[in-house]
Amino acid sequence: MALKIVTYNVNGIKARLPRLLEYLAEQQPDIVCLQELKSSDDTFPEADIRDAGYGAVWHGQKGFNGVAVLARGSDPVERQRGLEGEPEDDHSRYLECDVDGLVVASIYLPNGNPQPGPKFDYKLRWIDRLRARAAALLAEEVPVVLAGDYNVIPNDDDTYSVANMAPDALMQPESRAGYRRLLAQGWTDALRTRYPTGGVWTFWDYQAGAWQRDAGFRIDHLLLSPQAADRLVEAGVDKDYRGREKASDHAPTWVRLR
Repeated sequence: MALKIVTYNVNGIKARLPRLLEYLAEQQPDIVCLQELKSSDDTFPEADIRDAGYGAVWHGQKGFNGVAVLARGSDPVERQRGLEGEPEDDHSRYLECDVDGLVVASIYLPNGNPQPGPKFDYKLRWIDRLRARAAALLAEEVPVVLAGDYNVIPNDDDTYSVANMAPDALMQPESRAGYRRLLAQGWTDALRTRYPTGGVWTFWDYQAGAWQRDAGFRIDHLLLSPQAADRLVEAGVDKDYRGREKASDHAPTWVRLR
């Protein structure tokens, strides 16, 4: 028996609700971390998700950001929303829950463009704040999955074109260094472990026929604590869902744990 844990940036839960419900029905994942809800707390489609057989906890924000954790047949138990370190930061980007004996966090790391500038500085500070929280979670010595849209392309072989992405905040040396420092605490990048030579994408832009050309990159990551990594069975991307009508520009990305 393996749990399927998914991270899925839906790019607007109201616009993508038919696609999300289709995915839940067809794949029956056990836990789903959603990002970019673009929905306030009171407009989150809880009834539709419950009808699909999932309990949910969400941290919404009108028009942008927003994260949620869904669990099949049970209600996630919220542990923390938001990260410490910047009390004035009101972005809905982090939600941590207990589900089925796991600690699961849904993460929507800042994009950081245009860089250089204040948005990029915020991104780098946010990575530092996430690292502080991640260290505290590791100290608990329990199975943890940090799942989300990290807006970081970790390696050159995680993009279709290094040259095209070189100016982007997603691929700056500082962004990559922040991600590497996080991993260095003892986290396992599940997809990288499964595909060590790269070439696996989780995002394809709507512009310039990126999907048709398979011009994508990998920014959706599932990081496993040692106790979760010991249970790793498989990891992958449900790529076909990106090609459906009115799909998100991200594909559901997943890990299976024993």
